[in-house]
Amino acid sequence: MSTIAHAIRVRGLEICPPLLQAPMAGLTHSALRQIVSGFGGAGLLSTEMLLASRLPTENPGISPYLVRTAREKPLSYQLLISGDMDVGPAVDKLHDLGADAIDLNMGCPDWSVGRSGAGFALMENPESARRLVMGARRRTDLPLTAKIRLGVGLDEPRLKDFCAMLEGEGIDMVSVHARLKKEPFARRPRWEWVARIKEWLRIPVIANGGIFTVEDAGDCLSVSGADGLMLGRGAVARPWLFADIAREVYGCDIAAPRVSLPLLYGTFTDLIKELFPPERRLGRLKEFTHHFARNYQFGHQLSSRIQGSRTMTQAEERSADFFKNNPECPGEKNT
Repeated sequence: MSTIAHAIRVRGLEICPPLLQAPMAGLTHSALRQIVSGFGGAGLLSTEMLLASRLPTENPGISPYLVRTAREKPLSYQLLISGDMDVGPAVDKLHDLGADAIDLNMGCPDWSVGRSGAGFALMENPESARRLVMGARRRTDLPLTAKIRLGVGLDEPRLKDFCAMLEGEGIDMVSVHARLKKEPFARRPRWEWVARIKEWLRIPVIANGGIFTVEDAGDCLSVSGADGLMLGRGAVARPWLFADIAREVYGCDIAAPRVSLPLLYGTFTDLIKELFPPERRLGRLKEFTHHFARNYQFGHQLSSRIQGSRTMTQAEERSADFFKNNPECPGEKNT
């Protein structure tokens, strides 16, 4: 199967295979992106959501949100933005940083984000969203994308109008987290609604939510008809998931990785120490461990020990003890 047939092309950017990394606070930083890149299969990587009002003064050499390496490419930068006045300076900064694409966060349901008028609040205020898209589109020729949810409730006319507005004002691609605002991660995503959005729009539509295995990926594509997939928590626990889906669903010529979970965890820890100042390390290790631990039958023990650690040294000692006492490593095989 040719991978070229599955490529998404947006304003000169080729996303091939059409597998995108979901932006996730505390997780989609350089350390995780490097590990994902090492396995292959990700067509577009992502930053964490970046606060647009602070972005222009961030130092990319030391900011934990902006530090990156040359191998992390192509890379989309996601903006968390609410005010019109922040659009220009933020987009200009992303040009300086060499962004390959710019994503507008319109789906984060967190109340602290919403009270500022950002994230999902933009779906509840379409005119604010329109102004932000118009402002960004005037400022950049880079691919401009948006990440949304389905809404507060299943209101098809409202959702259709919002998506049509995004396309009409210059959004090049939409990623859809296929859940409602208050629906928990435990609820099965509504992939069939992504299929509706796909029918409404001419631009590429990406399905996000509930993809933890190759089988999930195939099911999602079958139900949604999406142009591509965005992987979030599933690819934090299993950073090689991009490669597996690229190979088994899209037919990419990527070797089946041989994964050692203890080695992978150690590599992540080393990257955290290499990339971030001491005060920024432990929090990111805890965020990663929460998801990674699900690879083990007794992973809750690893997760709880790391969450209770007060220092990186303590966390490293506890993780080493866990791996020593859990020799059965489910990842030490071709996956």
